[in-house]
Order: sequence, then C-alpha cells, then structure tokens
Amino acid sequence: MTDTSKPEADQPSGLLKSSAVVGSATMLSRVLGLLRDIVLASFVGASANADAFFVAFKIPNFLRRLFAEGAFSQAFVPVLADYKEQGSVAAVRALIDRVAGVLGTTLVLLTGLAIVASPWVAALFAPGFVSQPEKYQLTADLIKVTFPYLLLISMTGLCGAILNSYGRFAVPALTPIFLNLSLIGAALFAAPYFNEPVFALAWGVFAAGVIQLLFQLPSLYRLELVPRPIWDTRHEGVMRILKLMVPALFGVSVSQLNLLLDTVLASFLPTGSVSWLYYSDRLTELPLGVFGIAIATVILPSLSAQNSADNARQFSLTIDWAVRMILLIALPAAIALIVLAEPILITLFQYGALTPADVSMSALSLRAYSLGLLAFMLIKVLAPGYYARKDMVTPVRIGITAMVSNMVLNVIFVLPLMTLYGIGHVGLALATSVAAFINAGLLARGLLRGGVFAFQPGAGRFLLQVSLATVVMAAVITWLLPASTVWLDWLWYQRAFWLGGLCGLGVCLYAAMLLVLGLRPSQLRGPRALA
Repeated sequence: MTDTSKPEADQPSGLLKSSAVVGSATMLSRVLGLLRDIVLASFVGASANADAFFVAFKIPNFLRRLFAEGAFSQAFVPVLADYKEQGSVAAVRALIDRVAGVLGTTLVLLTGLAIVASPWVAALFAPGFVSQPEKYQLTADLIKVTFPYLLLISMTGLCGAILNSYGRFAVPALTPIFLNLSLIGAALFAAPYFNEPVFALAWGVFAAGVIQLLFQLPSLYRLELVPRPIWDTRHEGVMRILKLMVPALFGVSVSQLNLLLDTVLASFLPTGSVSWLYYSDRLTELPLGVFGIAIATVILPSLSAQNSADNARQFSLTIDWAVRMILLIALPAAIALIVLAEPILITLFQYGALTPADVSMSALSLRAYSLGLLAFMLIKVLAPGYYARKDMVTPVRIGITAMVSNMVLNVIFVLPLMTLYGIGHVGLALATSVAAFINAGLLARGLLRGGVFAFQPGAGRFLLQVSLATVVMAAVITWLLPASTVWLDWLWYQRAFWLGGLCGLGVCLYAAMLLVLGLRPSQLRGPRALA
C-alpha cells in the first residue's frame, strides 16, 4: 500500500531535521564535487578544451534547472500536494504517469533536435567560439554527448520531487554524488582511451545521468509510485502543471539565466574566462547547494501543504524561519569566501594544468560572486512562497526586472574592467550578484506587501547578532591569514592543514560569538520556536 501519510517535513518540528538530512547528503555531494573539480582543474586547467567542455556541460545543466528541480518542480510539487490532500492514491498515480509521459516525450524530442543541431546550439550558447574553429567544433561535438543528460536528469528530478513530497529527502539529496563520481572516474581512468581526453568527461556526464535515474527507482517502487509514462496533455493535473510551469520557466531560473548570459559573454573574452568563472562559481555553489537548496527543498512541500490547508499563520512562520536560517549561514559564508578566496583556490585547484595566473583570475570572480551569495540563497527560499500559492506571474515580472538589470549591469561593469584591467569576467560575476539582490529584494517586498509573510519579533536582533559574530570571525581570520606567496610555496598537506585550521577556527568563533550575544539553538529548531 502506498504511504500517503503526512511527511515529517510538513510538520514544523520536522523542518530542521529534514533540512539537516538534505544538507548532510548535499554536503557529501558537494565535497565530492570539490574533489571532482580538483581533478578537472589538474586534468584540463583553464585551457581552450576546458572552456569547450564547460560550455557543453553547462547547457544541459542549465536546462536541467528549468525542467528538473527548477520550474518543473516548483509547478509539480504544489499540484501533487493537492492530489495527496484529496487522499486518492489512484489519482496520484494517474497524475505521476501522465506527467512522466508528457515531460519525457517533450525532452526526447528536444534532445534529438539538439544533437542534430549541435553546431547551432554551440553558436547560440558560446557565439564567441565561432571565430575559433577548432574550439567551436569541439564544443559542438561534446554537446552531442552531453545533451542527453538533460533527459535523464529531468526524469530523475521528477522522481526526486515525488520522493520529497512523501518526506523521502535522503535519496534525492544523495543522487548528485554519482555525477561527481562518474566525472572523477572518467578523468582518472577513461581519459587515456580517448584520442581527445576531454571526450571522456562528456561520456562521464552521460553515464552519470543513467546511474542517477536508476538510483531513484527502488525508493519509488517501495512507495508503489514508479512512473509509467502516458502521453495525456488533457489530464486536469497536467494542464495545471503546464499552466504553472510556463511562467515559472523564466521566473524561477533568473539566476541561472544570468549565469548562462555570463557564459555567452565570456566566450568573447580571453581564453580561460569560461573556466575562471566555472571554478569560482563552483565554490559559491557549495554553501548555496548545501544550505540554500536544502532549506528550499524541504520548505516547498511544507508551504504547499500549509497553503492547501489554508494555514496562513504557519505559512508566514515557515518563510521567516527559512530566511533566518539563510542569514545564519550566508553572511559568514560570503565573508569567509571573500577573505579566503585565493587560499581556497590554491589549496583545491592549483596543481597540474591550472596555473597561478588562473588562480588569481578565479579569485577575483569568486569574490564578486560571493558578494551576491546572500541574495542567491534568499531567492531559493523566497520564491517557494509564491510557487506554493501557485502564483507564477509575480516571480516572472520580478525575473524580467532582474534579467534586464543584469544585462545593463554587464555593460556597465564588463567594458571598463576589460578595457582598463583585462578582467572582464569579474564584471560578469559582479553584475550577476547585484542582479540577484534586485531579484531577492523584489521577491521579499512582494511577500511582505501581500501579507503572506511578516518578520517575527526579534528579527532585527537576530540580524545584529549574526552580523557582529561575522565581523569578529572575519577580523580574526584576516589577522592570522598568511600571504598568498606563502600558500604557493607550501605542499598540498600544508595548505590543507592551514586552510582547515582557519575554517575550523572561524566556525568555532562564529558559534561562540552567537552564544555570547544571546542566540540559543532552541530558537533555530523550527517555525514554532518563532511563534
């Protein structure tokens, strides 16, 4: 019998526990992701071939954010919550089967078209490569191998959304591990068997998609909810999802569209720019993925259930709790990345093909991305406040504003920085960060004005506590930080020892200062602690 009981994450006391489960699994995935990027940096560095692979990898990865955990998930989860609330297991199964059929068929057609038209896809996403025939052709050839990942990972995202809705957060959170393991294995073991070693990485992406999808199926089988695809666009639930998803395709993915625009513009910049942005973006993604996405993942089913039950008070408390959790993590993480940018990059990536010059360039864009980390994370938890209420129009309007702002800011920042200092890629990262703050600010304003979210008493005090603790942490780390030249002279274990020590000290100082300033763990356990 299918388990239709209310998931633990729907209970306020379960939010912190569920976030911890997702966060822990995601932390493991992100650690392996860092190991993956260490291997890639040593393997391809910031070369022309590296730029070609990163573009070919980013295209299905970007579209995955739209068709998988992005717009699709935000539209699918609230509708699935309604079907669950009605209590009909047969209706839930019918919805899942038809959604799988419509989504799967659409992606099969899109994937086939992209493979056939790979040269045009490469020109669309990296137009600057067209003037470099070898780099352009390599990108097009790699796209043929990597693009099917979109189909595989999107179906994986469907399965993960179902599991999340039933409170099974661990399996979806562990799934990304296989992409990291597959790419590591491809670089270390498969590459010698290819005339062009970077193709091993492309096939590693494809293999990861197959493994990730298969990994979800046993958990769905136990719930008796394994999708049996049926094409039926007239099904009431499918029509609702499509109606919600179309605007969400843009609204939920503005930050990703901005990053994609960065890639397009970076293709016109000096060779290595795409890779510098990739390495710095990956480090910013660590706290974003471990904490921001983890919290967003567990609050969406909860918010959807609260909205279906017309529980406005708990809805507001849940968003307030999520915002506080983001502030608690994002502020110190952003400052730590800014202060430790070069030591982190040197320790993780400055081996093999990656040069000290590449590290310096990546450090500059890492600092620029870090300035927007708080906004990136806030977007993840504010947007569900709209999607859970099936309001897709407002985020689209906000997204358009942020997108236009990013385009204008690119012109404002990139041209002067490229002309005067030769660091145009930093302008791309900086524009993305500022646009993210515009996005997050408008999302927050809409929720506050709509009366669906209100800051609870003590919010100002909480912000002050977190800010003061962050300042103390940053001051001590800066005082103890050795010069960059010293880091370059050290062996890897010396770098790792010092970096680990500084990070550990920073965490301890931050936690101790929060306790001294009066913040207690009981205040963080869930929305009920704020009531």
